[in-house]
Amino acid sequence: MREILLTTVTGFIVGLIFARFRLPIPGPPNLAGVMGIFGILLGYLAAARLGIGK
Repeated sequence: MREILLTTVTGFIVGLIFARFRLPIPGPPNLAGVMGIFGILLGYLAAARLGIGK
């Protein structure tokens, strides 16, 4: 849980810095894009658990 909290806070701070300098964010700019990345993670974890790709 600590790792999740630290990465969330770090991401928030980085987002503030990118906004301050008017830089494009290095990730999807909307929830749909974030969920797509989450789906990729879930697919990867499922494949690893099923032994696919070894």
